[in-house]
Amino acid sequence: MRLPFYPFLFFCLINFNAWTAEPVPLTRLRCDSRDHPLGVESRQPRLSWQLVSAVRGQKQTAYRILVSDNPQTLAAGQGNFWDSGKRVSDQSIQVPYEGKLLLASQLYYWKVQIWDKDGQPSGWSTPATWQMGLLTQADWGKAQWIALEELSASQRIVPFVHDPNGAKPLGDRKSAQNSLPQFRREFRLEKPLKRATVFISGLGHYELSLNGRRVKDHFIDPGWTNYDHYALYATYDVTTTLRKGANVMSVLLGNGFYNIPVERYRKIVGSFGYPKLICKLQLAYEDGTHQEVVTDQSWKVTQSPITYSSIYGGEDWDATKDISGWMEAGFDDTCWQTPLVVQGSPQLRSQTAPPVKIMETFKPVRITQPKAGIYVIDLGQNMSGIPQISVTGKTGSVVKITPGELLGDDSLVTQQSSGQPHFYRYTLKGIGTETWHPRFTYYGFRYLQIEGAVPAQGLLSTIAMPSADIPVLKAVKGLHIRGSAETVGTFSCSNELFNRIDRLIDWAIKSNMVSTLTDCPHREKLGWLEETHLMSGSARYTYNLATLLPKIIRDMQTAQLANGLIPDIAPEYTAFASGFRDSPEWGSAGVILPWYTYQWYGDKRILVESYDMMKKYVAYLGTKANNHILTHGLGDWCDLGPKPPGESQLTPKGITATATYFYDLTILEKTARLLGKTADADQFQQLAQAVKKAFNETYYDAQKGQYGSGSQTSNAMPIYMNLVTPDNQAAVIASLLKNLRDNNYSLTAGDIGFRYLLLALGQVGASDAIYAMNNRADVPGYGYQLAHGATALTESWPALRFVSNNHFMLGHLMEWLYGGLGGIQQDENVPGFKAIVIKPEVVGDITHTRVRYHSPYGPIRSEWKKNGTQLELMVSIPANTTATVYLPTANGSPILESDKALDQQKDIKVLRTESTQTVVTIGSGSYVFKINNL
Repeated sequence: MRLPFYPFLFFCLINFNAWTAEPVPLTRLRCDSRDHPLGVESRQPRLSWQLVSAVRGQKQTAYRILVSDNPQTLAAGQGNFWDSGKRVSDQSIQVPYEGKLLLASQLYYWKVQIWDKDGQPSGWSTPATWQMGLLTQADWGKAQWIALEELSASQRIVPFVHDPNGAKPLGDRKSAQNSLPQFRREFRLEKPLKRATVFISGLGHYELSLNGRRVKDHFIDPGWTNYDHYALYATYDVTTTLRKGANVMSVLLGNGFYNIPVERYRKIVGSFGYPKLICKLQLAYEDGTHQEVVTDQSWKVTQSPITYSSIYGGEDWDATKDISGWMEAGFDDTCWQTPLVVQGSPQLRSQTAPPVKIMETFKPVRITQPKAGIYVIDLGQNMSGIPQISVTGKTGSVVKITPGELLGDDSLVTQQSSGQPHFYRYTLKGIGTETWHPRFTYYGFRYLQIEGAVPAQGLLSTIAMPSADIPVLKAVKGLHIRGSAETVGTFSCSNELFNRIDRLIDWAIKSNMVSTLTDCPHREKLGWLEETHLMSGSARYTYNLATLLPKIIRDMQTAQLANGLIPDIAPEYTAFASGFRDSPEWGSAGVILPWYTYQWYGDKRILVESYDMMKKYVAYLGTKANNHILTHGLGDWCDLGPKPPGESQLTPKGITATATYFYDLTILEKTARLLGKTADADQFQQLAQAVKKAFNETYYDAQKGQYGSGSQTSNAMPIYMNLVTPDNQAAVIASLLKNLRDNNYSLTAGDIGFRYLLLALGQVGASDAIYAMNNRADVPGYGYQLAHGATALTESWPALRFVSNNHFMLGHLMEWLYGGLGGIQQDENVPGFKAIVIKPEVVGDITHTRVRYHSPYGPIRSEWKKNGTQLELMVSIPANTTATVYLPTANGSPILESDKALDQQKDIKVLRTESTQTVVTIGSGSYVFKINNL
């Protein structure tokens, strides 16, 4: 009678853990790399989620996704648009939707369930949503482009003219170009509302309000593009903003890059047309009916109080022209004009990159009066931004604000290095305290020069009481604007100089992250392409660029010429001359950036969409090559030579151009194989070998064991890009290290070469040389810039005053701080950080380092501290990933993990032991390694 009971009891015992174990929670459900996104245009959006578990080695073995067009059906466990069924797969990012055809502007609800490493199901995730955008021109319905005025085709200036110093107007430019329109449309809601969605594009930029309140906190929306190809529109859920009865939509427009005036400073002058607007408000009622409010001639328009606006020159606001109540219902707009119906961009695409917003606020740290009636305010930080003032005074009084990065010898603001004149003028309405900031332009600055007003005594006590006839500044602020990309990485270490360098570079990244990655936030604001691939490594560690980089890649696709050339800037508003239009290190962003984006975020779609561009550009380089050698372009821009910074001085241009060409070919070969284009891949492989052979025959000096001039760049690029033949490898590495030692570890590499110098040194195990080069302030470099007062990365290693002092260039050390010193890397053969590499570099006098990076799979932590000969490394790996950990050891160094020997830990596998390191593999979870006798 007892025998049958024992098997049953045993069965219960072995399944007790399965019955009582906590299911794996699921979080961060994302569609096309965004949380609850609006304006999704892909017919097959990619769905991603993250597993949260402290269990070591936890992973997903299967998943099930449900997608529905209403929450009730989803709650009932049904996916009426897609039920994937249980799929045996560990894929938890970039899973393509495979359900019914998705409909324009429709809202979809989805959730996911997974099975863990033991085959146990999780609970269902919290539901997430996405809303589709307007997928075709027909989806805009009866919406029309409307404007206050129309620029005739003969007056357009496209491409723009590079005219930074010329004074005379180009063509027949009417003064109306500086009069910006404001639009309004009143409508009524008479039924209970279910959902209201706005789709809007205003060119160059717009500011949308409903019932007198700003819709969202976006700044200079939409992002800029080549408007003759396409423009961007944004999507907003405004359900809670509307009310029963009368409602009013109101819109202000600015010029942006759509229309650049000739007055004041301009890097380029041109016009696609005068500002214009298209908008569709889609109303869904509880009773199932629908209504649309669209831009047409039922709207009203007049000139706004903005009397001047230029992306380069600044902005003026005349508050005496501000019409009270025009944003509210019941306003009498009978004297306003009926808008013109005009032509806009031929295609509208959803803006999916993070919108630009006001991200930080800075208050004065010092106010001086270097000249009678002129006050200079120091905000303490060089940034991209706009000023904001609160002021009282008489009607018609004018306050002038001039921003700048630097002060001149006279202690006044100077714009010599950043483009002049750029300023703002505010004309007071004369009623109470008036607060104002520019809406459609920005600049790079630390200082604000104020004329026409006096700081209030309370602003800073050193200022005397003002005259009653002069406006009084109650408050002055600097508003830092940038793309609102999520911060995903943090770095700190025991070396305070490296911490300051990290912040220095971070400010250059933040200040140049808008709708593209610009070179500087003042003088040019252009998307110089070499920075997108050379600096994106640093930027990707700190910010989530998963949706910004595809927009930049689309700009390159748009800019590519019929012959395959990708120009140095995108959007290409003007065609610069010579190497400033055609430099291989710049144009190769069209090949390198799609590959980096795929590797980092794991979405193969970017390679599919970019392949033709990549292939055409490499073919173009082939037509420029002489015996497979390229010698044109700018070379190692801004390297440190005897002349002022500019084109390469120390490294032959053929080395950087041809090495980049070879690198392109190796990337294109891998891309072709990944996409199943085997014949293409074989062709690229053969061509790459021919380029490699020609490169070595042309530039390798066997007697000296070096390439070209033997400069840092000349040797570093061949090492990193695998151009060095195996029998020459030791000699070239020795030559590179000797060059550094002979120059007392002073850096000379420029914009192109410095990143590859860091990568090459890391590759050959010479991070101590990286430390020696950068742990100093006595020679040009990061420390030197800091020592000379820089608060953002400057355009030149020696922080010259006549170049930009906030520049998205030369910030490559941040990539090493995260990936070298901190040690967080990815297996380049497994995209998206599913296979992680932890390889910290213990160098110099650094005693601890703390790095966090939130990968597509979840947060990664690498933290080490050194105490004498003992090293402790703390590692956290997200669920559904694995990691290879390189533990720095000396021969015979004992290693413990969680105070146990490695051979006692079943979750750790030792791959190999070498003289200077032990390599182990681990699954997800947290680990604490201790190495003694280091």
